[in-house]
Amino acid sequence: MLIGTAPLVDRVGLRPPAARAGWSPGSLGLRLALASAAIALVCVFARLPGPLPGIQRAPDLQTAFVPSVRASPAPPAIAPARFGLAESGPDPVRVAARVDPRTGLREDTLMRGDVAAIEAPALRIVLTRGTLAGPPPSLFVLMARRAANGPALDRPALAVARTGARGQIRTRFGAVETLEMTFAGPTQRTCTGFVTRETGFQLDGWLCAPLGHPPEPQAVACLLDALSLVDLADPDTTAAFAAVPDPASACPATAGAEPSSRTGSLIRRPQNKK
Repeated sequence: MLIGTAPLVDRVGLRPPAARAGWSPGSLGLRLALASAAIALVCVFARLPGPLPGIQRAPDLQTAFVPSVRASPAPPAIAPARFGLAESGPDPVRVAARVDPRTGLREDTLMRGDVAAIEAPALRIVLTRGTLAGPPPSLFVLMARRAANGPALDRPALAVARTGARGQIRTRFGAVETLEMTFAGPTQRTCTGFVTRETGFQLDGWLCAPLGHPPEPQAVACLLDALSLVDLADPDTTAAFAAVPDPASACPATAGAEPSSRTGSLIRRPQNKK
């Protein structure tokens, strides 16, 4: 036996049987239990991780976390321009203005009616001013974005389910590209989307005729010729809206009341005279 081990052997009860001859069974069990508890405590303390050198414990936070850099404030509200429509209709015209967060360009939106109300005409026109970075999107992509962006204008989101014939019309804003398309949303409705291609600004949107039928191309042209804009901060665009339409246009005058040859945003076909 090693020198200095006798006391430890006595404490844990590991002395040979000859030395334990006088122990009672109760005393032996108590010693074994105490020895097991001591060994378990030694193992527990040996596994506890100690503090690593050079690393201090983070202090407990007493206050809420405050970032050092403040979030960018929301863009201020924009006063809508005097964006109007000389053509009267069953529903009032609503105008809203915003800055598109994706492009940073100003957008004035004119709306009348509701795409979900299939018994009445529906109109949405967006006037975009500024220089767009990169090539302009196709008419289909533009209409799909406008349709999906309905919640930004407190309107239901729409989706372009399918497209039809493409075309081109002439207005006082030059050539306008058109595309027949069917919206999927609260109701399914076929409308005509359009976008200008020859102006320093952009006019795009759609026109929906009553009862789910697409409007006649001439109805879209007359609608665009009936737009008006007054913005003293943008005299060039205001002058473009003040230009006189082509006298050869088939659109009747749009000053004040609705002419008898028009129904909402539709143009009645002239009757054949013999």
